[in-house]
Amino acid sequence: MGMKIGDVEFFGRVDKGLKNDFMRNAVVSAQERLKNAKSNAEKELGDWEDWRELSEEIRQHTLENLDYYLEQLATNVSAKGGHVFFAETAEEANEYIKEVIRKKEAKKIIKSKSMVTEEISMNEALESMGCEVIESDLGEYILQIDDHDPPSHIVAPALHKNKEQIRDTFHVKKGYQKSSKPEELALFAREQLRQEFVNADVGITGCNFAVAESGSISLVTNEGNARLATSLPKTQISVMGMERIVPTWEELEVLVSMLCRSAVGQKLTSYITGLTGPKEEGDVDGPEEFHLVIVDNGRSNILGTEFQSALQCIRCAACINVCPIYRHIGGHSYGSIYPGPIGAVLSPLLGGYDEYKELPYASSLCAACTDACPVKIPLHELLVKHRRNIVEEQGKASFGEKLAMKGFAMAASSPKIYNMGSKMAPQMMSPLVKDGKISKGPGPVKPWTDIRDFPEPSKESFREWFKNREKGGEK
Repeated sequence: MGMKIGDVEFFGRVDKGLKNDFMRNAVVSAQERLKNAKSNAEKELGDWEDWRELSEEIRQHTLENLDYYLEQLATNVSAKGGHVFFAETAEEANEYIKEVIRKKEAKKIIKSKSMVTEEISMNEALESMGCEVIESDLGEYILQIDDHDPPSHIVAPALHKNKEQIRDTFHVKKGYQKSSKPEELALFAREQLRQEFVNADVGITGCNFAVAESGSISLVTNEGNARLATSLPKTQISVMGMERIVPTWEELEVLVSMLCRSAVGQKLTSYITGLTGPKEEGDVDGPEEFHLVIVDNGRSNILGTEFQSALQCIRCAACINVCPIYRHIGGHSYGSIYPGPIGAVLSPLLGGYDEYKELPYASSLCAACTDACPVKIPLHELLVKHRRNIVEEQGKASFGEKLAMKGFAMAASSPKIYNMGSKMAPQMMSPLVKDGKISKGPGPVKPWTDIRDFPEPSKESFREWFKNREKGGEK
């Protein structure tokens, strides 16, 4: 699947999202719940803006010295007996992982939640060589057995499904016979997955943050599945985006606290796990072999550019949880595994404008996302920069848009033409007006009037109104 979701064009996806009442209600409910939880967690911490500034400073410092910290990380992982592979592309990452699995003659892979493995289509690559890949995160497990339905949210991947839909999926795919009570559904999934953990040949995880000073990786979960995936199989592979690194455990403590509070409103999630290499002599559990795959896949092209701050992201989804656009169209409408404001910024950078040129325009530019971001990524400003690049540098604007902008520029630069146009507009629009509004407009007005009414142009311009006001002696 990779980063791209489906082949339907953007407005087709949006239209489908707008018509999905259940999904929209689920998103509204989740956004309100998560926003309130985050707000309460912020108040408990105190001086939230100071913490945001510190977190931004940590992320900026790390990105500006990324080569140093990546080298330090690789050195320390190797010193602990682990193996490190730097993958420039998704293909290189998958080939390395496949080669490890071939050497182990592995067939069953247990996996914890990971966005970067979704990005590189790792599951599909492993399945193509005959491996069975089992998602162990509950949300991802539900989506996987439901015909590989893609995630719609970074933190809550199955947000778009209700318990009745999940019950039906379990019944059809796994023979589940009980009710749709969440407790019974979760217990059933736990029973199904427990045997998978025991039988797995290889465990694969993502990486919330790698710690350069010790060569460790950290995992932040609420289910404990990542611990089983790293403790029971004899071989562990962790896959990380090259930017997901901190210098020391001290910085990790700050960013994990900000991640947990911003994502789900918790001081800490149920499990904060730090893992350093394969198990040593005397250790009770842990892998006998550890591999760390560090993925570039376009990230190095972002370094040093005006979009570098996008790499500060810690995948908390706080921006998604406040976005009015996401609220109405849902995650799948973005056509990327990275939805919401961060997805609208990151997807064009990693996947290109040809695939994702519409996403920077899927924003009201209200800046709620920027205010919510715990590491202070200026998301709304980056969206504006994307729009500028799409028009000025990439030449992706449509012919109609170019023509309209040239016409507006000519009219706006000439007071005589502008005044004439202002007087003619009400007459030109009058055939479309009904009951004081335009409900069905042509051309560029159509997308607007498809979902809302356009107000009837006033027959009196502001300048005429102001001149008449002065003549009338109004104050």
